[in-house]
Amino acid sequence: MDLTPWLPLLRLAHVLAAFAFVLVHGASAMVAFKLRGERDRTRIQALLELSNAYLNWLYLALLVLLLAGILSGIAGGYWTSGRYWLWASLGLLVGIMIAMYVMAVPHFDALRHALGLPTYNDTQKKLAPPPPATDADLTRLLESPRPIQAAAIGIGGIAIIVALMVLKPF
Repeated sequence: MDLTPWLPLLRLAHVLAAFAFVLVHGASAMVAFKLRGERDRTRIQALLELSNAYLNWLYLALLVLLLAGILSGIAGGYWTSGRYWLWASLGLLVGIMIAMYVMAVPHFDALRHALGLPTYNDTQKKLAPPPPATDADLTRLLESPRPIQAAAIGIGGIAIIVALMVLKPF
């Protein structure tokens, strides 16, 4: 099946999905930064709920982003052209996703546990959350550099992916 006639629409869908992904995921990133200065447990809980509120939209945007990008690569003949910028972009995206799960998810889970709240895994396994942590332990978690590190990886990685897409250096 020749996807070439669909290439402009596939590229549009890819770019719009990327904007949607960044918009939705940006909410979680901003929550992570806001949490660093927060000490009121009720406000922290509300911010954590906000961080999770749009996860389904995030995953939908990511799915459309991937599908439209892969199909655009097929329609444009980039996968088999002997140029590797598309492969590098996809590999980098997978690496960023792994880094985010390794860095950010445990941090947010630890914050939920510090408030005595269940995590997604707790709910799935029908486990009771641990008792709330002390204020000192909660403060230590809130002052963690992990959100800044995760944001740096995400922003830097996206910048490199955009550069690869625009410049097509190899």
